[in-house]
Amino acid sequence: MSYLDWIVLALSLTFIVGYGIYRSRENRNIDSYLRADRSLPWYHVTLSLMATQASAITFLSAPGQAYTDGMRFVQFYFGLPFAMIVLCITFVPKFHKLNVFTAYEYLEGRFDLRTRSLTAGLFLLQRGLSTGLSIYAPSIILSAILGWDIMWTNIISGGLVMLYTVTGGAKAVSHSHLQQMGIVTLGMVIAGFTVVKLLPDDVSFTDALHVAGKMGKTNVIDFTFDLNNRYNVWSGIIGGFFLQLSYFGTDQSQVGRYLTGSSVGQSRLGLAMNGLLKIPMQFLILMVGALVFAFYQFTTPPMFFNQVKVDQVMATEYAPEYQKLEDRHAILQSEKRPHVLALTEALDKNDEVAVERERTYLGAAEEKVQAVRLEAQNLISKANGEQTNDVNYIFLRFVIDYLPAGLVGLLIAVILLASMGSVAAAFNSLASTTIVDIFKRQVSKDGTDKYYVSASRWATFGWGVFCIIVAQYASRLGSMIEAVNVLGSLFYGVILGVFLVAFYFKSIGSRAVFWGAVIGEFFVIISYWQDLTAFLWLNLIGCTLVIGFAWAIEKIWPQNEPREALD
Repeated sequence: MSYLDWIVLALSLTFIVGYGIYRSRENRNIDSYLRADRSLPWYHVTLSLMATQASAITFLSAPGQAYTDGMRFVQFYFGLPFAMIVLCITFVPKFHKLNVFTAYEYLEGRFDLRTRSLTAGLFLLQRGLSTGLSIYAPSIILSAILGWDIMWTNIISGGLVMLYTVTGGAKAVSHSHLQQMGIVTLGMVIAGFTVVKLLPDDVSFTDALHVAGKMGKTNVIDFTFDLNNRYNVWSGIIGGFFLQLSYFGTDQSQVGRYLTGSSVGQSRLGLAMNGLLKIPMQFLILMVGALVFAFYQFTTPPMFFNQVKVDQVMATEYAPEYQKLEDRHAILQSEKRPHVLALTEALDKNDEVAVERERTYLGAAEEKVQAVRLEAQNLISKANGEQTNDVNYIFLRFVIDYLPAGLVGLLIAVILLASMGSVAAAFNSLASTTIVDIFKRQVSKDGTDKYYVSASRWATFGWGVFCIIVAQYASRLGSMIEAVNVLGSLFYGVILGVFLVAFYFKSIGSRAVFWGAVIGEFFVIISYWQDLTAFLWLNLIGCTLVIGFAWAIEKIWPQNEPREALD
């Protein structure tokens, strides 16, 4: 990067960290540290919710996902607006009325301490692991730019977030989210305009989208009902609904964001606006990836986008073999280019016969390109002794290679800041759940507010260290944006099932729901392990199994006095 890029990057990061600490410098008690005194307006809630979701994985991996698999991933979010409606009606008023710090407090009053601890434990495991993935994503950037070992970049990116989260708590998280989303939005808009500007002079924005579309990269909607298809309308609306309902209704990293709202109305409005804005935002981010794909149809792309791994293989005995693959890749790309231009010309003339002819040729040519890329990936894995792929590096490599000085620093700041937003919220939620649901409830019940604030800071630090350790192993999981949602799907459905039983099945007692959750989680893991269905459906399966098993156990082995739901 140029000196200007480093200056832009350093100023952006310094501003966000400093502003977050400054705005939250007074944390007088546990309420201030964990819930920001329940004082924030709806737009803080909305932007904080969006920033928590929009991690570096979103801005780093989503364009790469569109580049390799098309824009169909956007269907993953189709259930979100419906989930927001249910949350606004049911979850928000109940949590506010009970004045809880975490979602899991409610479960002890409705069931018992054991059920509360189980659900909190499932959350801590899932969120701790997925936060490790969120730390790894920006580490990719630092590693690619500086050539540093990924271990040190994980420590730097995770430690930077720990600095202001440990110090400032929920207020630092929320105030920094406000600024982060502004910079993130600006950066992604600039990235989209830059891709279009870099296209050949006779290729317009619509031409680029048409080329991407004819090559299968703008496949937004798929109405085919297929349980093994990861992304279609039905998996998005049904499976996605249960995932989003569980994520926003039972995941403390999200619940903690709208618990900071100054009233029920402000929390509801914040959630509703999040439901309206998320799908367009994700659509535009994926479209940037499709445009990058179109750009690389006119300009030869790297055969493998992770330059660090390429440099490593070129320093081994496999270098000549890799160079031959590079030569084959370059020839294939040069052979494609005239046909891409012919396709754009045919599209302009509405010549359907020519369009179909060129589309068929380009489809076959792209398969050959991908076969060469797969050979290169396997060779790199053989040389390095570990599985690797480059989907998370595609957009980053484009930014580094083609954006002008200053914009590179801004886009990298965008990705780093997005990571800081989601990781900060995760650290805060992990600390909240650890202190409120475990430490304060079962270890030290009579401490002062000052004591619990100190314990919360230590819990934040401890979880930060754990997540950094998890990040060391994240490189083996492929596309980060898929990996983090697969991980969530293993737990969210079961957690949601517990809450739905608590809200709507008043005759079911604590023993039945506890064992229903244990058995349901076992079956979800087996379903995933055996690859019985696409991961989004695991959310519906987990939720349904918990309710079904809990109901059956209550009938077979009833409790004498099932506890009534709290109102």
